[in-house]
Order: sequence, then C-alpha cells, then structure tokens
Amino acid sequence: MGYLRAVINYRHFIYASIKGEMKGRFARSRIGALWFILHPLAMALIYALVLSEVLGAKIGGVDNKAAYSIYLMAGIAGWGLFSEIVNRGITIFIEQESALKKIMFPRICLPIIVLGHAIINQFILILAIFVIFCFYGHFPTIHWLALPLGIIIISAFGMGLGLILGILNVFSRDIAQFMAVILNLWFWLTPIVYTPDIVPDSIAPALYYNPIAPLVRIYQDIILYNTWPDTNSLLFPITLSAIFLIIGLIIFKKASAEIVDEL
Repeated sequence: MGYLRAVINYRHFIYASIKGEMKGRFARSRIGALWFILHPLAMALIYALVLSEVLGAKIGGVDNKAAYSIYLMAGIAGWGLFSEIVNRGITIFIEQESALKKIMFPRICLPIIVLGHAIINQFILILAIFVIFCFYGHFPTIHWLALPLGIIIISAFGMGLGLILGILNVFSRDIAQFMAVILNLWFWLTPIVYTPDIVPDSIAPALYYNPIAPLVRIYQDIILYNTWPDTNSLLFPITLSAIFLIIGLIIFKKASAEIVDEL
C-alpha cells in the first residue's frame, strides 16, 4: 500500500517522465514515434516474407493467404511487450543513476515509468496492426475486447521479472549480458515464428512449461483465430506473475536503500 500511495502521489512525475522519454528518444528523428511501429513490423515482414513466401509456411484451419503474416505479427506484438518491459527493467536503475543520486523521489516510480512507456508503445503497435490487417481483409471481431487481458498479464509477468533482474543487475552487471542470451533463446522457444503443432516431441515439454507461450497465444487466438483466450492455460503464467511481483517487491524493499550506494 505504501508503494501504491507513492505512485499515486508522484503520478505527475511519472506522467512527465514517460512523456519526456518518448519525446527525447526520437528528438532528432524525422519520423519520430513511427519507429515504435516500424521496428516490430519490419521484423514481422521479414519473417513473413522468408517463411510464408519462400518456404511456403501456412497456418492450418485459416482460409486467408495472409494468415501466417497475421499469426506472426500477433505473436511479435505480445512478445514485444514482454521483452521491452524486461529489458528496460533490467537497466532502468543504472540508466537513471544520476537522477537517483540527485533527486528525491520514490524509487518504485522507475519501474512504473518503464511499464507505462511499454504499454503506450503496445497500443500504438496494436493500432498499426489493426490498420494493416484491414488491408488484408482481416477485420477485428468482438474477441479483440479481450486483448487488455493479455496486456495486463504480460505486463504483470514482465514487471515482476524485470524488477527482480533490475535490482540484481545493480549488484552484478553480468545479469544484463546473461539475460540478452536467455531472452533470445526464449523467443525461439515460444511459438511465434512457428506453430506448436510442428514442434518435435523431444522439445514439446519446453513449450508446455514456457509461461510466455500461453500469453502470446492470447494475441494469436484473438487476432487470427477470432476466438476467446483459453483461461485454463493462463493459470500457470498468472500464478507465476503474482509470485514474481511479490518477490520483486520484497527484494526491492530490502535493497532499495543500498541501490544508490552501489551505483
């Protein structure tokens, strides 16, 4: 409750920080915030071109020539939200070293700023995807109303994990380097570029115990298959998200006083 009160009391500081960060990131860029959209869409386009056009990858049960591209972009949107929160969470305390030493404010505001920035980027990307899919003739259905569920769970999972790793990274900078490799491997162990049905039995358990797989599946079910998310498959990632958040806040409370000294 103390953290919640701190976030509420410093809401204007959080808002101004998010706004300033978004402006500053592309201050000298001619197309500005469009890069938020172009990066993941370019990645999706490359994969779609290579795998669907060159290798002939298709999505079973979907009568749409652009099905694979839609599947891919939906998965990348979900993964992009998770990876942005985790990657920024790992480095946020180090990035804001100067502010932490010079300005008095609740340190919990920094992870919240990361979260707010990532969610804004996510909504911009979803809007772009919406427009692109309309050109494909794949129009949104009522199931799109469930997308906030995916955003909330992915954000909670990424926030908890990012908070834990961000604190540990202050005391050991190897964490950021290690997680760069892990996240790259994690991406390929998540059904984004491929569908779960083509996975060999030898590595199928890795998908079963992958907590981000059912979260990415939320986007794919809603956007491509026009179905509601499978709530049973979400029990594991929701539980894990709650555990990570609790552990993250406990570690943060104990290490908060030492973070500035360590920096």
